[in-house]
Amino acid sequence: MMEPDETETVMWQGRFITAKTRGKWEYVSRARGIKAAVILAMEDDHVLLVEQYRVPLRANCIELPAGLIGDHEAGEDTLVSAARELEEETGYRADHLEIMGEYFSSPGMVSESFSLVRARGLIKVSDGGGVDGENIIVHRVALADLRHFVQEKRAEGCVIDVKLLMLPGMIA
Repeated sequence: MMEPDETETVMWQGRFITAKTRGKWEYVSRARGIKAAVILAMEDDHVLLVEQYRVPLRANCIELPAGLIGDHEAGEDTLVSAARELEEETGYRADHLEIMGEYFSSPGMVSESFSLVRARGLIKVSDGGGVDGENIIVHRVALADLRHFVQEKRAEGCVIDVKLLMLPGMIA
């Protein structure tokens, strides 16, 4: 059922996000048409995950590598951005990247979408860790150990990105 078309009002806009209203709804979107890419780098029964501090959660978060598309260069190609982010964050380069589709993480309050990008042919080229100020910890986790790894990280006080539920072995 579609809501009637109501005027969108920008309440506040920062460098990366915009708070908006449309009728009774309040929601957030990315500013300036910025998009996101989330990278699923799974190979040899292992997955690459990253751990980084997330200010809104006030905790370290275990998640798939990801990054913004077009935050530095307008019109940036999704696969070019995903390749750059994968290498910056994890230290791995992929010889094949493929877009698996566009997805929405929390459609009741955020209009942001992300492109899920599958990375194959992974080659370790550096330690990763992100760019200045990111302090990313890279985890290469065996899929058979994933559930246990997540439980241990939760016990340490980490929060878990919901996108990990799509990985094999996370849902019994």
